[in-house]
Amino acid sequence: MSKYDPLWNYIKENGTDSFKLTFAEIENIVGQPIDHSFLKYKKELLRYGYKVCKISMKEQTVVFERSEDR
Repeated sequence: MSKYDPLWNYIKENGTDSFKLTFAEIENIVGQPIDHSFLKYKKELLRYGYKVCKISMKEQTVVFERSEDR
């Protein structure tokens, strides 16, 4: 179990093809601050049928997209 499992479940339940979350929204879902480990853990998201499409440090957002490999 990873610290990002609550986020992965949230994304899976969202069900849309593509959407954006702010860092603050992610931190609220996960219950702790987002950190550089997110870059390592984001690979787990593929098991849920999604991938990280874009991370914007300037806007502090992450775009998630349904994976074609699901």
